[in-house]
Amino acid sequence: MSGEKPEAQEPMREEHEKVDSNGDDISSDKEQEDADRSASMPNPTDEHQKIKEKLGNEDKYEISEDDCYDELGFSWSSAKKWYVLTIIFIVQVSMNFNTSLYSNAIGGISEEFGVSEQGARCGAMIFLVTYAFGCELWAPWSEEFGRWPILQLSLFLVNVWQLPVALAPNFASIMVGRALGGLSTAGGSVTLGMIADLWESENQQYAVAFVVFSSVGGSILGPIVGGFSEQYLGWRWSIWIQLIFGGAIQLVHFFTVPETRTTIMMNKIAKKRRKEGNPNIWGPDELVPFKDRFSVREILITWIRPFRMFVTEPIVLVLSLLSGFSDALIFMFIQSFVLVYEQWGFDAVQVGLSFISIGVGYVLAWVLFIPAFKRNKRQREENPEDEKAQYESRLWFLLYTAPCLPIGLIGFAWTIQGPPIPWIASMIFAAIVGIANYAIYMATIDYMITAYGPYSASATGGNGWARDFLAGVLTVPATPFFENIGTASGNNLEYACTILACIAFVLVLAVYVIYWKGPVLRKRSPFAQQLASARADVGGRRVSALPDAYGSRRGSVAQGYGMRAGSTAGRGSVAGQGRSYSQQRV
Repeated sequence: MSGEKPEAQEPMREEHEKVDSNGDDISSDKEQEDADRSASMPNPTDEHQKIKEKLGNEDKYEISEDDCYDELGFSWSSAKKWYVLTIIFIVQVSMNFNTSLYSNAIGGISEEFGVSEQGARCGAMIFLVTYAFGCELWAPWSEEFGRWPILQLSLFLVNVWQLPVALAPNFASIMVGRALGGLSTAGGSVTLGMIADLWESENQQYAVAFVVFSSVGGSILGPIVGGFSEQYLGWRWSIWIQLIFGGAIQLVHFFTVPETRTTIMMNKIAKKRRKEGNPNIWGPDELVPFKDRFSVREILITWIRPFRMFVTEPIVLVLSLLSGFSDALIFMFIQSFVLVYEQWGFDAVQVGLSFISIGVGYVLAWVLFIPAFKRNKRQREENPEDEKAQYESRLWFLLYTAPCLPIGLIGFAWTIQGPPIPWIASMIFAAIVGIANYAIYMATIDYMITAYGPYSASATGGNGWARDFLAGVLTVPATPFFENIGTASGNNLEYACTILACIAFVLVLAVYVIYWKGPVLRKRSPFAQQLASARADVGGRRVSALPDAYGSRRGSVAQGYGMRAGSTAGRGSVAGQGRSYSQQRV
């Protein structure tokens, strides 16, 4: 707390300097007031050092983020951060690739095992529904054990459960393998949680946009690749391809991606410092007995954390339902592609390639978000105390892109009658739908990671649950919906897509309500409020965890002037004073 002014104010300092008769500099009145105010505050760094000097041989000091911030993921080089995120990008692509490639095996499964194509679609349905619960069940454990082991275990199990499907002697084996594969998939909740490990909230948006693209992109990569496997290979190759892809990226992740979860890294740093001759230093997990951390009660509390957040945190509930219903509409929409493009005589490969149009929409949305990020960051910097600028401004661009959903659907509905209308017309509107899907997912995830920081895996698990569960439930009725609505008129495809557009119009209205009522939702979200208060206590930086919150036993939240509950010493920052870390090895 030296009272130094930020660099941006340095030029002003010269204008206010005065020289007395002895030639000494005298600071302006304002600078003197600031210095006096800072001097009157307790200096956490001094308190930190005084307490450590009193530690006896048997005392245990719990290391804080301030003691090792330069060794945490936040301080990694940009090159290292983006390498890690690129591998996570591919991991996420592989997960969503598994959900969609199966559809190209439906015809072969139906023919070989004597089930209807509707029955064969149950393999896609069961994977998505169990995937929804997998996201929720894996997410909290990545916050307890770390991202790396959870992703490795998830990838391993997903790959194992591909085998009974690829080698299936009957349809029941396929259903069991798909169900277990979906339940074993950690999903975007864990991969998105890693963003909170590597970036502070003011700098996270480019990373969020990157990982969100991997999620939506993986879903359309499946049918693009699947078109070729369906036309030129047997149905089992649709499963073998998933296994080859998943196995390859698991090996790359195993050998090249380090742990990023802050509390796990702090445990390792503490062990390292004890070996270096500091026997009193302990990590946040090391001071809690194993039997207390993983008692039956704690395991159940941890496991239900994402579900509890989903129903008790209005932010999580509302944004997840918005994203979930949007994704369900789009999922039903793409189920029509085979029916639509067979009117132009498309074969399996050409139908698969038609999904590139949605991918073009995703790329356009990604690019369009870049100037929005810059505007958003400038707004946050200019209004640091304005909560709407810090949170709801992240939804601002969605106000302009969300209407693309009903526009794209209605335009698609009335350009799919077949020749003489060119097929490219419907694909243009499909790209517009893609813009909306990416924008809704991107904006809601960005908001939730900002609000829930270290618990963003659990928070975004609700988002993933809503998207996957609703999409899974609609898998089986989607094709009959397009085939039977308005059949007598001969415009069944047009009427079905028009109904989706009408539902999308109502859904988009919710975006504007959420934007204007966001502060109310946050005030009614107790966990989000606790995290916001904890961030304020440490000068706006993310905390690694919140003690006793939704089953968390971590003791790493600053209180008062940086004094942490359950810790011998405190942080080196004071709310409102920017980042002034001790950076002192203990």
